[in-house]
Amino acid sequence: MGNHGQTEGGGALSLLGARNTAASGTERRTHWYALWTHSHCEQLVRGQLDARGYDVFLPTIGVWSWRAGVKHRIRRPLFPGYLFVRDELSGARYVELLKARGLVGVLGGQDGAPGEIPDAEIDAIRMLVHSELPASPYPYMQTGQRVRIHEGPLAGVEGILVDRRAGKGLLVLSVHLFRRSVAVEVECASAVAA
Repeated sequence: MGNHGQTEGGGALSLLGARNTAASGTERRTHWYALWTHSHCEQLVRGQLDARGYDVFLPTIGVWSWRAGVKHRIRRPLFPGYLFVRDELSGARYVELLKARGLVGVLGGQDGAPGEIPDAEIDAIRMLVHSELPASPYPYMQTGQRVRIHEGPLAGVEGILVDRRAGKGLLVLSVHLFRRSVAVEVECASAVAA
């Protein structure tokens, strides 16, 4: 009976050990990557990669379109020219992905390898798409970036965007000769990268 107990316990331990080895040795490490497509080829690339078993995400938004004098709501890519894939992107999988018609390439990171996108960023975009809230592409601006105001009383003025909160930004205008600056609050929607 003591021997039988050892066999059961030993069997359980060896199965547990085998499972841990399998998980650590063969588990695929997947990440999100951004794919750059030729103009209007997002759906073409998505279809090919879906058929090949890739985990593909093409975020779309509903927009109104006029066709034959009738207004229709259609889906358009949230990021025209881009879609996302979750994969390990190594070896044969990477080569197979690059064969997709309409694909320009995978956006790279600082070291020349494909650039990984944090899950939290993709999760946020997924939540937005599923929410059906009205959304539209918006220029990517960072704090510290030089911007130009394109409408309103400051139209044409360039400065540095130093703070962004709730659709408003703090625009800093400087006179470099005598090192003085002034800040003004502006609507971020009226600012474009200079």
